[in-house]
Amino acid sequence: MARKGNRIQVILECTEHKESGQPGTSRYVTQKNKKNTPERMEVKKYNPILRKMTVHKEIK
Repeated sequence: MARKGNRIQVILECTEHKESGQPGTSRYVTQKNKKNTPERMEVKKYNPILRKMTVHKEIK
């Protein structure tokens, strides 16, 4: 049975990682309330490959 409510699962991907040229990706999976935050999320998270805090944006 499907969940009811406004919570959806989103994937956050690092924006600086593609420009660095290093292999791999830094992604996080989280949830958001689509009623409270209808626009795409932007959060500062730790990128273990680059070893620093970077901006992660929501992808489709």
